[in-house]
Amino acid sequence: MDKVAVTGLGIVAPPGIGRRQFWANIKSARPFIKEITRFDASKYPSHIAGQIDDLEKYSHVSERLLKKIDAFSHMALIASEMALQDAGIDIKKEDPNLVGIFLGNAIGGWLYAETELRDLYIEGREGVSPYMASAWFPAAPQGQVSIYYGIKGFSKTVVADRASSIEAIGYARKTLAKGKLNMILAGGMEAPVTPYALLCCNTYGGLSTDNAYPESAYRPFDKKRTGFVIGEGAGIVVMEPKERAKARGANIAAYISGYGTSCDGYNRITPDPKGRQLARAISMALSDAGITENGIDYISLDGLAVNIWDNSEIEALKSVFGAKLKDIPVSCPKSMFGNLLGASGAVDLIITILSMENNLVPPTVNLDDPVHPGLNYIMKEAKEHKINKALIISRGRGGINSVLVVEKE
Repeated sequence: MDKVAVTGLGIVAPPGIGRRQFWANIKSARPFIKEITRFDASKYPSHIAGQIDDLEKYSHVSERLLKKIDAFSHMALIASEMALQDAGIDIKKEDPNLVGIFLGNAIGGWLYAETELRDLYIEGREGVSPYMASAWFPAAPQGQVSIYYGIKGFSKTVVADRASSIEAIGYARKTLAKGKLNMILAGGMEAPVTPYALLCCNTYGGLSTDNAYPESAYRPFDKKRTGFVIGEGAGIVVMEPKERAKARGANIAAYISGYGTSCDGYNRITPDPKGRQLARAISMALSDAGITENGIDYISLDGLAVNIWDNSEIEALKSVFGAKLKDIPVSCPKSMFGNLLGASGAVDLIITILSMENNLVPPTVNLDDPVHPGLNYIMKEAKEHKINKALIISRGRGGINSVLVVEKE
């Protein structure tokens, strides 16, 4: 399959809104996980998160529209605008029938829904906003972005738990490679720092309860890991066919050259402990990119910080890369700011592209004593390293495995 160019990056995340601020904090390994302050979360087993507190400062959305949408759509609109500006695209000059939008999220928009459900039970049906129906559901950001820019081409929302945005990007690549569209906005967004969404995440059982030390609570692959920490945000990229990007003189940030996906078929929540289907997804992505395991210079890890997830991820990598694995730098930068669930894979893609641009691998923070020694973990601080080809792993509950291969121009 042909390579597809990434020509614009849009990022809204706890370490920063916009690529410059975001990358400055990522490369400095600054922690952004704190006690939740948006509402009283003190009685939740886990009440820490990566939050965004200054979203409005970067918004181009009218007050009238903001009253109709949830925070996850707001984040998607800001990230989309940033990605288009970064790509140098005036979308008014595009054929709207040949522009698409492929986004992923895991749980929908609950801040809006919770407020309206409260009003329903207090005031009755008359107290519920007429915009409730269009504000909360997972496809709402796709709809809002497409309306805002007049996008009319083939578009799609993918719901695949934490793997949602990588699935959306992989699907977008296939669509572009078939020549169906000229351009796609692809990625994901998630806003789980709300009372009900936090309750659901807590009942999942995988969250860290190390509330006393939020900055060090998320410890993927460490012997003292206690689970993951949620975060909120959006990562959206502009994707174009290679030939079109070159023809218009675009700055090509990277190519998406390989994609693999599989299901474990093992358990409704937990993955296969041996990581066999994840290994197959990795091999599929490498084969799709036309490279072997020797061609990978960096691996962005999923890193849930839960025993069976971390262990099976390492098992899968060992089975694919063998002895070569100890030479490949690996890290999980989301340990700084939280797991953005359905948006996490897209944010990992943006971090990896920025790492390629800067020849600098961001670290896994809080990784002091690896459970599986002998790997080339980048820990505590960023490390200079030239990356031409990288692998990005994203996984979801029920054994969803998604893998991208990304290449430098």
